[in-house]
Amino acid sequence: MKLPVYIFTGFLEGGKTSIIQESLNDQKFNSGEKTLIIMCEEGEIELDPSKFWGKNVYIELIEAETDFTRDTLSALASKHRYDRVIIEFNGMWQMQTLYNALPYDWEIYQNMMFADASTFLFYNKNMRQLTFEKIAGAEMIVLNRTPDDINKDEIHQVIRGISRRIAIVYDYPDGHIEYDDIEDPLPFDKDADVIEIADDDYALWYRDLSEDMMSYEGKTVKFKGIAATDPRLPANQIILGRHIMTCCADDIQYGGLVCVFKTKPVVKTRDWLTVSGKIKIDTTKLYRNKGPVIYVESTEFAVKPKQEVATFY
Repeated sequence: MKLPVYIFTGFLEGGKTSIIQESLNDQKFNSGEKTLIIMCEEGEIELDPSKFWGKNVYIELIEAETDFTRDTLSALASKHRYDRVIIEFNGMWQMQTLYNALPYDWEIYQNMMFADASTFLFYNKNMRQLTFEKIAGAEMIVLNRTPDDINKDEIHQVIRGISRRIAIVYDYPDGHIEYDDIEDPLPFDKDADVIEIADDDYALWYRDLSEDMMSYEGKTVKFKGIAATDPRLPANQIILGRHIMTCCADDIQYGGLVCVFKTKPVVKTRDWLTVSGKIKIDTTKLYRNKGPVIYVESTEFAVKPKQEVATFY
């Protein structure tokens, strides 16, 4: 059985420590489970163990990102037989550091980000990469100390540009909370006979396809992409996709899909094509698990789009 891990991340003074304190003060959450808390930064508010409902709570501090390793975590876990782990992760550290360090018998049960609503856009503008990776991996973002004049539309656009699945919660100083309910329709019609993907919408479509593959099973799509051949694939298959920038120029990656033709296509790597075909969630040599495969019905050479790199804005 894997050890459940609860991750609390976000920048300093975002409210992580307060919510951990409140959770451990609550008998519903803390009824005596043996809990390891790993603190990776010290803010103005400190945990007060005297108020915890259960007394089986053990706090450890890791002050340097270089010390946040699998060996360190395993050593901490070996001190006691814990029922669960809570990690308050340093907002200035890379999330990949955390993911790489988790012992193999630990499993993330919940990943939440906390931020001060009044400084969220500032952090996003000046520390875009750190903000991006925390939103991308979280199930929920809680924006604390929300002022009445908060620009929810701008915050919504930033967060939804990174993740369409993360829940957005606004926590106001008077104690009431509000959930983001701004409608965010896709820029293409998933129910059309042929789902036509405009050049500017490839990144959004590719992400939606990745997050909700089964909703595309059996549907026909038409899109433009740059071809890539691969010797691991049969002669009648290529990869077609676009380079996608999720955050900044340093993280541009090729987001491609396996395309199956009826016969071997006369195509070279870097050719631009427009294809129309039916999507099937299938297994190929290039996907670790099942993934979307395009069974091509028609194709033609295409002119590359004005903006070759696809973005979410």
